[in-house]
Amino acid sequence: MNNFARGQKGKLADLGVGNSFAVDLDIQAPGMSVDVSCFGLDAADKLSDDRYMVFYNQLASPGDAVRLELRTGGARFNVNLDALPGTIAKLVFVAAIDGAQTMRALGASSLTLGSALRFPWSGSDFGDEKAVIVAEIYRKDGQWRFGAVGQGFNGGLAKLLEHFGGAQAAPASNTPAAAPQAAPAPAAPKISLSKVTLEKRGDKVSLDKRGGAGFGRIHVNLNWNQSGLSTAPAPAPVPEKTGLLGRLSGAVSGAMGGAMGGRRRSGGIDLDLGCMFELADGRKGLVQALGNAWGDYDGAPYIKLDADDRTGTNTGGENLYINGDQFAQIRRAIIFTFIYEGVPNWSATDGVVTIAVPNQAPIEVRLDGGGSQMMCAIAMIDNQSGQLQVTKMAEYFEQQGRTSAHEMMDRRFNFGLRWKTGSKD
Repeated sequence: MNNFARGQKGKLADLGVGNSFAVDLDIQAPGMSVDVSCFGLDAADKLSDDRYMVFYNQLASPGDAVRLELRTGGARFNVNLDALPGTIAKLVFVAAIDGAQTMRALGASSLTLGSALRFPWSGSDFGDEKAVIVAEIYRKDGQWRFGAVGQGFNGGLAKLLEHFGGAQAAPASNTPAAAPQAAPAPAAPKISLSKVTLEKRGDKVSLDKRGGAGFGRIHVNLNWNQSGLSTAPAPAPVPEKTGLLGRLSGAVSGAMGGAMGGRRRSGGIDLDLGCMFELADGRKGLVQALGNAWGDYDGAPYIKLDADDRTGTNTGGENLYINGDQFAQIRRAIIFTFIYEGVPNWSATDGVVTIAVPNQAPIEVRLDGGGSQMMCAIAMIDNQSGQLQVTKMAEYFEQQGRTSAHEMMDRRFNFGLRWKTGSKD
C-alpha cells in the first residue's frame, strides 16, 4: 500500500484502483463528536446539486454513487464513479468537529483508499480549525485522480456547506405568518444539518408524525471503537457469566450466554444490541441475538434485529429496526447493549447509538459512563399519546450473585420477564 503525504496526487488507474472502491476515514477523537461528509462538486467546485452531499442526514447520493456507513471513530464511503452524472467533477471528503474542541485535539488519523493508498494525518497538523478538508477525488483530462489535501478550515460543517455553495435549511420559526401573497416559484431544496444529541441522563426529545402518517422505518444503530484499546492496565479476568432465556406470552427473552470462549479476539470488544419491549396489549419480551430472539418487523413485536455480526468486526455496527407505521402497537422499548466479548471497560468502547427516524433529525446517545459492568440500558423509546419520545438512560448493570445483568436491568424497569439459560451458539 502506498503512503501519501499532504499535497501528493496520483491517477487512480496508476494506483490500480477501479471505478468502485471504499474510502475509509479513521479518526482518533476521544471524547469528541466528529462528523464526516462527502461533497459532490461540479466543475466550478460548487455543490450545485444538494443530493450529492452525503453525510449523517443523507446517507446516499442518487444511484448509490456514494453511500456512507457511519461508525464510531470514522466512516466508510462506498464509491461507484460509474454511477456519478457528468455534472459531478469532484468528490471532497471532509471532517468537522461538533462541539467546543478544535482539530488540534485529534489523535493519529488516516484516510485509506481501498488497498491502494493510505494518507495519515493528525491534530498536530492543525491549529484551532473546526474542520479539515481531508482529500479529494477529481476528474481531469478524462481520468479520475486522488489528491491528499489535509487542509484545515476555520468553520464547522455549516461553514463548509456555505463554502461549497450549498444552502442550509433554516430552523423552524414561531414567527406569525404574514398576509397571504402570490406563491413564489418553488425554491431549491435545502440541506438540513440538524441532529439531536442527548447529553445527560434523563434528557429527552419527542417527535411528531410527519403529515399525519406513521413514523416509517426507524433505524437504531450501535457503533463503537471495536479495537477496544486502552492505555489503562487490563483488569483481572472476569468469570464467565451464565445467560438466561425465557418466554412470556409467546415473546422470547434472553440474556448473556455462557459460551464466551472460543471466539475471543485479543484486545477487541464485541457489543451486542437488543431491546426489551412492552406492547400496547400488555405483552412483554425481548429482542436480541442470544436465544435467536430476532423479533419481527411486520408482525408483533414490530421490532427486528439485523443479523448478528459474530466476528465483531462489521464497521456498520449492530442494527435494529422498528416499524414506525405500527408504533401505536408499541408502548415502550428499552434499547440496551452488553459486552458479549472482550474486556468490560465502557470507557474503551466509545460507543454511540443513533436513532434515525425518516424525515427527522437523527438522535444520538453516547455511552459515556459506566465502569466494569457488562450491560448498559442506553435509551427508552416510548409512546406518549402517539408521540415518539426518546430518553437517554445510560444506566449500567452487572451480575449480582446468580442474578444476571439482564435480570438486574429487567427488575429496574419492571418488565417482569422470566429467565433461563441460553446462548447465541
